[in-house]
Amino acid sequence: MTDIASRVNNHNWKIDPIVRSVLDTDFYKLLMAQTIFRRHRNATVTFGIINRSRTVPLAKMVDKGALKEQLDHIRTLSLSRGESTWLRGNMFYGKRQMFSPEFIAWLEGFRFPAYHLEERGDQYELTFEGPWIETTMWEIPALAVIMELHARAVTKDMAKFELQVLYARAMTRVWEKLERLRQLPDLRIADFGTRRRHGFLWQDWCVQAMQEGLGPRFLGTSNCLIAMRREVEAIGTNAHELPMVYSALARNDAELAEAPYAVLADWQQDYDGNLRVILPDTYGSDGFLENAPDWVANWTGIRVDSGDPLEGGEKVIAWWQKRGQDPRSKLAIFSDGLDVDLIEELHNRFNGRIRLGFGWGTLLTNDFRGLSANGRLDPFSIVCKVISANGRPAVKLSDNPTKAVGPETEIERYRRVFRVGAQAAAPVLV
Repeated sequence: MTDIASRVNNHNWKIDPIVRSVLDTDFYKLLMAQTIFRRHRNATVTFGIINRSRTVPLAKMVDKGALKEQLDHIRTLSLSRGESTWLRGNMFYGKRQMFSPEFIAWLEGFRFPAYHLEERGDQYELTFEGPWIETTMWEIPALAVIMELHARAVTKDMAKFELQVLYARAMTRVWEKLERLRQLPDLRIADFGTRRRHGFLWQDWCVQAMQEGLGPRFLGTSNCLIAMRREVEAIGTNAHELPMVYSALARNDAELAEAPYAVLADWQQDYDGNLRVILPDTYGSDGFLENAPDWVANWTGIRVDSGDPLEGGEKVIAWWQKRGQDPRSKLAIFSDGLDVDLIEELHNRFNGRIRLGFGWGTLLTNDFRGLSANGRLDPFSIVCKVISANGRPAVKLSDNPTKAVGPETEIERYRRVFRVGAQAAAPVLV
């Protein structure tokens, strides 16, 4: 097993780049890219980094030259023959040839497009503008680079033995969490921690720990490269990006109101089974579920990704019952800010009432809370979101208004179109 402390102590980016492969990304990104490739590949879409944790001065902590080196390195990456073979021949979600030959051929020729980087006060402005099928690929590696450079900046002056103690404590913390989780009957949990991981080596260690500590309770990882190397399932569905772009492309309020369902109509032409999981909260879960066409209730499951998860779980159960569905046959995936206490609480509330799944993210792959001086290694909330599509501003509302993004006037328009009422604001840790 990798001696992470020694690698961190001796790291040199040319030997140990942060992003090692085009496949060092989340599986949902490839699934969405195929849908984009088939329908909207030429839409011009801009993505941008948003640091929700403004108290973390990234431009002061992360060297701009180092950031550019890592981003420029990513632009040299291409899909290897072995990686292409894995995508072509592997079985994902019980199905071979999940990705079409045309999409694989495009991916084999793909190179990351240009980026724009500037300092704005104590933060970075990092944006990606171009064809949607190209700019979408930047989201995960850009976040991974920033997070790991932040961790490297904090640990650069730590001596080898100090690093060994740091990682020993972090490993003990992860293992203690796994010991608690394996007490839960029928647990189904996956690693969703790529975007805000402490580092690639650490995420890889966490996946191996879950393999050993949880056995069959561990479903797999969202990270394609780690899934391939560790021979575990690649896990993922879809994200807020799709309805954000479809909505921005809408020509009027009527098309805007239908955009989230147009996403699902396209998705079900491409995927079936456990990939038909609804993400309802982009513009408020209540309105989405209330106005959803009847065929949406036939989908396999729902991902609960913002707002109070206990309340959200009860809402989806009530919605399935109202639509004549048996919740016990439906999959509910919880994925927002999970850690062991909340996983245990959700499991105790919902196990047996639904098919329960968990996507464990930042507090699996980046829980160094309290392990460094002044909490400088504590995880923080940073995202890469759609800013515009074909020149029109993009908006996300969420079930938690603290997560809303977009121009204020457009946020108000979206709240009106989607009939979003009062929402309870909650702090965003990760």
